[in-house]
Amino acid sequence: MRNSDSEGAGASLASQLVRHASELIRLAGPVVVGRSGIMIMSLVDTIMVGRFSTEELAYQGIGQAPVIPLMLGLMGLMMGTLVSAASAFGAGRFDACGAAWRRSLPLAIGAGVAAAVLCAFGEPLLRASGQSADLAGGGGPVVQILGLGLPAAMVFLTTNFFLEGIKRPLPGMVMIIAANILNALLNWVLVYGHLGFPPMGAVGSAWATTGVRVFLAVGLVLYVWSMTDHARFGVRTRPGGGWAAGRTQRQIGYAAGASIGVEATAFAVMSIFAGWLGAVPLAGYSIALNLISMVFMVAIGVGSATAVRVGIAYGTGSARDVALAGWTGLGINSIAMAAFGILFIVVPDGLVAAYTADPQLEALTVPLVAFCAWLLVVDGGQGVMANALRGRGETWAPTVLHVFSYGFVMIPVCWFLTFPMGHGVMGLFEGILIASVVSAGLLCGRFFWLGQRDKRQHALHQNSNLG
Repeated sequence: MRNSDSEGAGASLASQLVRHASELIRLAGPVVVGRSGIMIMSLVDTIMVGRFSTEELAYQGIGQAPVIPLMLGLMGLMMGTLVSAASAFGAGRFDACGAAWRRSLPLAIGAGVAAAVLCAFGEPLLRASGQSADLAGGGGPVVQILGLGLPAAMVFLTTNFFLEGIKRPLPGMVMIIAANILNALLNWVLVYGHLGFPPMGAVGSAWATTGVRVFLAVGLVLYVWSMTDHARFGVRTRPGGGWAAGRTQRQIGYAAGASIGVEATAFAVMSIFAGWLGAVPLAGYSIALNLISMVFMVAIGVGSATAVRVGIAYGTGSARDVALAGWTGLGINSIAMAAFGILFIVVPDGLVAAYTADPQLEALTVPLVAFCAWLLVVDGGQGVMANALRGRGETWAPTVLHVFSYGFVMIPVCWFLTFPMGHGVMGLFEGILIASVVSAGLLCGRFFWLGQRDKRQHALHQNSNLG
């Protein structure tokens, strides 16, 4: 059964491109707002704790250090929900969409609980990483409290992925906006000590984050459970087939989690390299990376929407639509990243001034930000194409290519350019650009090769039918 989203083979290329572009933009908009909202919550936490106490800000920063990679890896683990729901939606198997969500919930809760147990050892973990007794003592409780919110965070993410897979990203966006308001209020109460609560600094902000994650999970699950067409999607029906039925879905999640984990680890190594250069280069690196991360939220939104569009097209069995969905996502993202890149080139000093008034730091960081304009297009593109491959059911290929590009290319190249070649902190970004070009080229090549293979198989199928 073909979903109404798919047009006939006779539609013109121009009309199909317009359809894919309009659908992708419609899907990506709320997703971008949602992903950016998560970053804004973290920014608000940092600002509010920083204004309370520099010491508490250090506790918050070191407390977040082990939790963020865990969170990113677990987020990748839930990626199978998005791909499976989108593919089933494209094939018109709407009950299978709900089954994908229901199957993901035990995995989300189980993985979140396992991560929370690991976070319970926050202080010993920080001590083992070489942190001082003061930082480990202050950051340990932050790790523990943030860990308590990870099961709820995973439930929210997999539920949001399900909704994005069935082309309903708006509820997640609305929930994130509400969560930002709640987060700011809870920070005001718990960090500074209002409405009868004692001032708790970083610990208060961690409790606010955990409370917000519970709010997001409960709110979005209730929305899905009470959808007017819940029966159509089978969200209240226990899926059949047992654990084995979700094997492909889990494999996509395992591969995506490993891919994101490798990339996050590689960038953690870049931070270590920057620290070896000294405090000012490390600060400059952090500012430039923060700016890239904010813009990359757009690429993540476009990438998620591209995975949905490719998944739907793949579910219909249309090789032409799969190719158009993937390349349209890359094109739209490249245009968006180029627009931000122009901003980085034209006003890098203005962007840096929002972070610091230190002349030495500004002088170091402005050229870094201008250089990052080139990085945006390529890095964003490789992220989109990795999602396009996952959308068509690829599991380990994007992970292998990420491991090669960021593990075996970026780390040694960055080290070589930064230290033996003497390029300093600029060498880090030069190495990241090289690795991103390699990654983007390999991922695009893989997507193109799969498209050509699908076309050949389709032609053979048609010839056999004619014979």
